[in-house]
Amino acid sequence: MKVLALNSSPRVKGQSKTELMLSHLVKGMKEAGADVETVDLRTKKINYCKGCYTCWTKTPGVCVHKDDMALELYPKWLESDIVIYASPLYYYTLNAEMKAFIERTLPILIPYLKRGKDRTGHPLRSKFPQSVVVSVAGFPDDSVFDALRFWSKTVFGHGGGLLAEIYRPAAESMVYSGKRDIILEAVEQAGKELIQHKKVSPATMAVITQPIAEPDVIADIANIAWQPMIDGGMTPAEMEKKGGLAYRPDSHQTLLAMMAFAFNPRKAAGKKGVLQFKFTGKQAGDCYLTINDGLCTRHLGLAEKADCTVEGPFEVWADIVQGKADGGKMAMESKYKAQGDISLLMVFGQ
Repeated sequence: MKVLALNSSPRVKGQSKTELMLSHLVKGMKEAGADVETVDLRTKKINYCKGCYTCWTKTPGVCVHKDDMALELYPKWLESDIVIYASPLYYYTLNAEMKAFIERTLPILIPYLKRGKDRTGHPLRSKFPQSVVVSVAGFPDDSVFDALRFWSKTVFGHGGGLLAEIYRPAAESMVYSGKRDIILEAVEQAGKELIQHKKVSPATMAVITQPIAEPDVIADIANIAWQPMIDGGMTPAEMEKKGGLAYRPDSHQTLLAMMAFAFNPRKAAGKKGVLQFKFTGKQAGDCYLTINDGLCTRHLGLAEKADCTVEGPFEVWADIVQGKADGGKMAMESKYKAQGDISLLMVFGQ
């Protein structure tokens, strides 16, 4: 099985969530025995299609451009059994680099019009490779991919040519969440299934696309992450070089959001319960987290029944959640006190 994996992200390795997803998909494919070549389109010269139709009339099947697309990438594309189109979501669809690549595959078509049952198309000059579409988005809503889904099925979906669509919402958040490894392992499994069965099972896809946290939690986390970058006039990459993103909770809601966001269901080991906080100090008040079936959700106020209750200054817990203070040490120094099922609290330390 010969696979061509195209990455159209302009970001370099370590910053690109598209590359992160693609690399794990490719790893699974290679483990299943596929011959996979990955190409970063940002390193290639791909001119825009001129719409001149030279490849249809004067030099059938051969583009007028003499760039990396015509001389290197198009021949590899034709020879592939499967092509993976991995693109970040820009304005609800593929980015410009990937779109330019796809438009330059025009030479595979013959200009005559061919009527199908409910659509008109062009005959193929040679076999069109089967397709897998991969995309990531910052928004937490799965519906953000609806336009890309429609486009992918229109372009690749006829005749069984579209093997899978793998879309990961909240991809920026995923990297910092407790579910990162679980999701990426499932992406590797998807790669194996595509080679072995030409499809991804619903169970594997459900793990890949599972919510990181509630959408409003994602929004709160994103907003407290962006603010220090805006205040400091730095890009995310520049902030990372200075020691990482400065996530600091500024309210009960954002503190619980950070805890729910970091929650790792594997570490919870089937635990269930309510973790109540009773904060003192300038931000005195009550709030709580519920843990159930691998999910962690936040609530303001007092729970009807708490399995573990934590009492102490809000600022102490803001330091703990930000990573500026050690939770165990703060307890030993009586900076806060916890009563009840302490194991619920220990889950977040893991």
